[in-house]
Amino acid sequence: MSRRDRFRYAVAVDMIVLTVRKQALHVLVVERAKKPFLGRLALPGGFLEDGENLDQAAHRELAEETGLNAGALHIQQFRTYGDPDRDPRGPILSVAYFALMPDLPIPTAGGDARASHWAKTDDLLADPAVLAFDHHRILADAVENARDLLSHTTLAATFCPSEFTITQLREVYETVWGIELEPSNFHRKATRATGFLIPTGDKAASGRGRRATLYRTGPATQLHPALLRDPHQKK
Repeated sequence: MSRRDRFRYAVAVDMIVLTVRKQALHVLVVERAKKPFLGRLALPGGFLEDGENLDQAAHRELAEETGLNAGALHIQQFRTYGDPDRDPRGPILSVAYFALMPDLPIPTAGGDARASHWAKTDDLLADPAVLAFDHHRILADAVENARDLLSHTTLAATFCPSEFTITQLREVYETVWGIELEPSNFHRKATRATGFLIPTGDKAASGRGRRATLYRTGPATQLHPALLRDPHQKK
């Protein structure tokens, strides 16, 4: 065997699909139906097949293992992982795909997965031994990426109704960032971001007290100025 053959990598794809469910950040996971890590939780994914490119493999694996349509999820390449010992089967290069989307359905298992479901990211990240392979590291990286997206883009508003209060928007940030935000400070920062929020002129229905202003999303896709979080602040 030549040195070139000995160090050749197989290529796989892994999907990190995040959503907010019941005021908690969740990720799509599968229960492995094959060795290695039989019965362990893992991120959906698998090897490229002959004639496939990376995007085609990601779409196929997600559909086979969870029943979700990757074309409707707007998944995109996130990061590549290639530590030689990341998989007991040998050197495997994994290209990770990322999506953070609202209103995602309950998945259905198939392919190399015998079950698939949404799991709280906090629960999975609390114990590095829960996920197979190096998926704990991949998930941790993806959660940080999601938090950064909310700092610099208007993505958080897509998790709110078409008309929403600043409190509803703040709760999305608190869920994804994992911190508690000071209401008046958040209100000031969110409303001063250019093109982010537009007042509808209406008030939210309320049985008591002052009714909150309703907003809708503006034309901006990037936040100027950005909404920066304090990583040391916790809930």
